[in-house]
Amino acid sequence: MTQTRRYHQTSLGRIMHGDSLAWLRKIGASSIDLVMTSPPFGLVRKKEYGNVAADEYLDWFRPFAAQLNRVLKDSGSLVIDIGGAWEQGQPTRSLYHFKLLIMLCEEYGFHLAQDFYWWNPSKLPTPAEWVTVRRLRVKDAINTVWWLSKTPWPKASNRRVLQPYSPSMQELLVKGYKAKKRPSGHDISDKFSINNGAAIPPNLIALPNTESNGAYQRYCQDNGLPHHPARYPAELPEYFIRMLTDKGDLVVDPFGGSCVTGEVAERLSRRWVCIEIMEEYLAGALSRFPPLNNGPAKVQAKPGDDSSHYRVPRPGLLWNGVDGEPLPTDGGKARVNRGNAH
Repeated sequence: MTQTRRYHQTSLGRIMHGDSLAWLRKIGASSIDLVMTSPPFGLVRKKEYGNVAADEYLDWFRPFAAQLNRVLKDSGSLVIDIGGAWEQGQPTRSLYHFKLLIMLCEEYGFHLAQDFYWWNPSKLPTPAEWVTVRRLRVKDAINTVWWLSKTPWPKASNRRVLQPYSPSMQELLVKGYKAKKRPSGHDISDKFSINNGAAIPPNLIALPNTESNGAYQRYCQDNGLPHHPARYPAELPEYFIRMLTDKGDLVVDPFGGSCVTGEVAERLSRRWVCIEIMEEYLAGALSRFPPLNNGPAKVQAKPGDDSSHYRVPRPGLLWNGVDGEPLPTDGGKARVNRGNAH
């Protein structure tokens, strides 16, 4: 397919069915404020949504890279959520997503504004062979999110994405803090104890991907439609749309899937376009927009709720000084099934 057609339209945006590369080639240069997308990952196993093999990924992405650089404004940003992959048949990681980052910067002139890491606390322990069977690796629960820009100075403000203070910081603000130089050499001034109302977030985004009974899922189930199997949670594009765009700016997702990006952009009063090549996923995407949906209600975590502050347990909480059985001298190459993890 080389053409695109309008599938659905709202007052702010459009869903397009067809080849996003063909659509991008028709768009004027320097016309888009933010490309927020999660392209098909470079996986070893083929998925129903049409992913590309990891060793072919750079060549597949090159024409997209050229067009994305052309259509972005100098003040604009390209944000790519991309998961990693394992090499086939062995417990080692592919470097394809890092090679993609280097290619975008060195061959197409993008700047790495910042690297983000999306931690999904609800991620299952995969790959099972290396994690739960042979016990050679820990579970893979991180996606990299590359924030790229055409110039070193894209539009951005972290004031749009501030987070509540942690309990320890709230206690410090109450009790006060003595300005001093830390052992690391950092000089912490008395300004550190000023209550600014909220905290600057880190580049680790803790966000579960557990929605199983939302309006989109119910609509697909009630109408016998396929769910897109690789959706990111709405809070992920919302983070970057808030931080990197103003109302009325144009947000584009060239790998639209079920149009989560468009749903968020619509709610935040941004103009938007989502392009998806597989029409069966767009039928369910309609549930995200008028007239089927007047906009989802924003779900806020309640104070004290476990979901308001996800924490990674400190290493060593269960260590008791006993190493257990010796490590396999062959690195686990010979498969010995000693039971699965919990």
